[in-house]
Amino acid sequence: MEIDISASSGAVVIGATGIEEIYQNVRTILATQKGSVPLDRDFGVDQTCLDQPTRTVMTMALPAIVEAVEKYEPRVKVTAVTWIESDAMDGRMMPQVRIRIRDGY
Repeated sequence: MEIDISASSGAVVIGATGIEEIYQNVRTILATQKGSVPLDRDFGVDQTCLDQPTRTVMTMALPAIVEAVEKYEPRVKVTAVTWIESDAMDGRMMPQVRIRIRDGY
């Protein structure tokens, strides 16, 4: 089973367990800028490519997203990354990852 998750695709549930915990962890990873967590500066997604042209961001961010998600949530395998674009005036793009729960979890 595969599911698409983005940083804004759900609320935080204190005490989440099982599959919901995994989904919440992936959302947290996607929503966290690398370097912003005081005791784990490597946690999150590298966002040094911000303010670059759209194609550059998509190319540079893709491996950073896959690496961060699979490092900090080893129970999942990222199978795809797509981009959700807001309207042209907003200029924001949000990654949406498709994950599959690894066997044994």
